This record gives sequence, C-alpha cells and structure tokens, in this order.
Amino acid sequence: MIWQSPWAFIFFLPLFFVIAYAYFKKPTRSLLANNLKEASKGARGLKVYAYYLSKVLFLLSLVFLIIAIARPQNQMAKSNKTLDGIDIVIALDISDSMLIEDMQPENRLEASKEIIEEFISKRQSDRIGLVVFSGESYTKVPLTLDYAVLKDRLSRVQTSQNLKAGTAIGVALANAVARLRYSVAQSKVVIFLTDGESNGGVIPPEDAIEIAKQTKVKIYSIGMGKDGPTKLPTYMNFGGKKIKRYRPFYSKVNEELLNKMAKDTGGLYYRASTSDSLKSVFNSIDKLETSKIKKDIEFDYEELYGRFLLVSLFLLALAFMLNPILVTRWP
Repeated sequence: MIWQSPWAFIFFLPLFFVIAYAYFKKPTRSLLANNLKEASKGARGLKVYAYYLSKVLFLLSLVFLIIAIARPQNQMAKSNKTLDGIDIVIALDISDSMLIEDMQPENRLEASKEIIEEFISKRQSDRIGLVVFSGESYTKVPLTLDYAVLKDRLSRVQTSQNLKAGTAIGVALANAVARLRYSVAQSKVVIFLTDGESNGGVIPPEDAIEIAKQTKVKIYSIGMGKDGPTKLPTYMNFGGKKIKRYRPFYSKVNEELLNKMAKDTGGLYYRASTSDSLKSVFNSIDKLETSKIKKDIEFDYEELYGRFLLVSLFLLALAFMLNPILVTRWP
C-alpha cells in the first residue's frame, strides 16, 4: 500500500492534542469518573455509555477520514511488451528450371515452398508478402499477418505456365521492393530466390537495386541449385495420361549479380545447392532479422480511500444516532 497524499497525516497532531487535552484536564477526568461510577450502579448506565461511545465513534470517524484524505492505494506493476515487427517480401523464382530435381522432396520449387513455409511459421509479428516471377512478375500475396492465407497461397504456387518464359530479375526485384515502398516498419527485407541468370524484363537489375537502396530495403539473395549440365523435366499428354520426359539443360546462377544485390543494400548472398543448405540459409536469415521487443513497466493503482471514507461516514452517522436518540442530556 502507498499513500498518494501523505501530508494529510499531519491532521493527526491536532486531533491527538485535543484528545490528550480533553482526557488529562482535571475537571473533565473527574466528571468522567463520576459518570462512569454512576453508570456502573445501573441508574442511567445505558445513556451514559451511549454518550461516551458516540464520542469515541466520532473520534474514530475523524481518524478514518484523515486516512481517506491521505489516499491509500494498491500499486500493481504491469509489464507491456511491444513488438517492433519486420516487413518481409519473399520473391520466388517460378521459371521452368525450378523443376530440376536436385533438391528434396521433389525439386527446387517444392523444396523452396517447404522451407519458406517453415520460415513463415517461425515469425510472430512480421508482415510477410509473396512475389513470384519468371519472365514477368506478379504479387501472389501482399504484406499480411494472416499466415494461414499466406501458406495456403504458397502451397498452390506452380511454375510459370501463364507467364512469359525467362528470368526477369530486375522486374521481380522492383516488384518486391514496391510492396515495401510505403512500409513504416523499422526493417524492410526482400528474400530473393532464383536459380538462373537475368535474361528478360524491361527493368535492368541495376535500376531495381538502386530503387531498393533508396527505399532502404535490405536484400537477402539466394542462388538455388548446382551449376552445370543437368536434366529438365518436361510433361506431355499422351492418351489422356501425363508423361514426364527429360531434356538436357545447363543451369547457371548469376552469383555476381545476386552478390551485388545483397552487398549494395546491406544484406547477404547465399548459395544453396541442396535442400539442407537452403534450410540453413533461412535459419540464418531468421536469426539475423529478429523483431525487437520493447518492455515498458507501467503501474496500475487501485484507489482505497473510498473504503475508509465509507467507514468514516458510517461511524459518524452512528455517533449522531447514539448522541441525540439515546442521550437526551449531559448525565
């Protein structure tokens, strides 16, 4: 318990002196002794005791009134946590080369989707968006805290059947950065995954990097898969059945460009040639980009003066009831 107005206790001094003066004054003490002696004989005992009880109750009401004026309070500490979230846009390459089967559980695209979903599950207060691209780019999910919707849309991502072929890195990066243009988050991040070289689009990658720098967006770029000759699965319908075939393909990541994207914006470049290494990359990013937690301690106060004031008023009312009703004159 604390006291909001402890200065009120000074009123106890005059009250104490009044009580002491009244009690130790010789005529008053003699009168009190005679009255109590007479009351003990039973003649006017009830009235005498009621009269003096009213005086005691009146003094007690003053005591509780002074305590109420001092404003007793219960102090309760309350800790508030404020999460300073991060805005993250994941730009995912969905060109046909992402179907190359050198990552588990199936291919580069499915490995990316699985690990991105795990990454999303670890975030708590960060808005996350999803941009997909090949020769063109579009926003699959704008920045959101609805992780369930984000995961659902991510699970349905397929390769670019309806988009222009190629890998438009500049267009994709510009689109991802545009999602963060009006963000007020303290930290704005693009996680950029691709397995190819920039070979399309109307926006040069260098221009997109400059836009990211001006928007203060940090880029974590990830080069997917192994460089060199490989096999690209293709599908054709034959007799109502989907048949998979393979054709020779040369996979090449433009590491120089991806490294520049990261370096110029304060991010990092990673190479992920297996699903395990890709998972490690996202774990590293998860640790690097953590939401800041601000702890503020606030105090709630419960006012208690009302209880003491009610007791004071009750005692005062009781004192007046005893004095005029039961005591008609000085005994």
